[in-house]
Amino acid sequence: MKHQVKTDGENVIISISGDVDLEFSGDLRTVLMENLPKGRTIIVDMSGVELIDSSGIASLLEAFQNARKKGKDFIIASVNTPVIRVFNLARLETVFDIEESVESALSR
Repeated sequence: MKHQVKTDGENVIISISGDVDLEFSGDLRTVLMENLPKGRTIIVDMSGVELIDSSGIASLLEAFQNARKKGKDFIIASVNTPVIRVFNLARLETVFDIEESVESALSR
């Protein structure tokens, strides 16, 4: 898994690429938790992710819950078809705020 972090005003955009599985879910958790304090809105750009497993989902859920506790918005953007299938199977599309693109997340 690779990541890039960009700040745009009060928005922190975390772009993730590669597989988010047991091997890399800890890295995802660390990146998300380190960047939560840096902005009002956290946008996770998942356009480069083709595979995510339950450990990756757990890292996203933990960051989402922490962001909500701190009154921050947590948006997942640009989710590819294989990944959105995992979200749908777990009914997480009703939990997460999911946008089609980073641009649409920024315009919220």
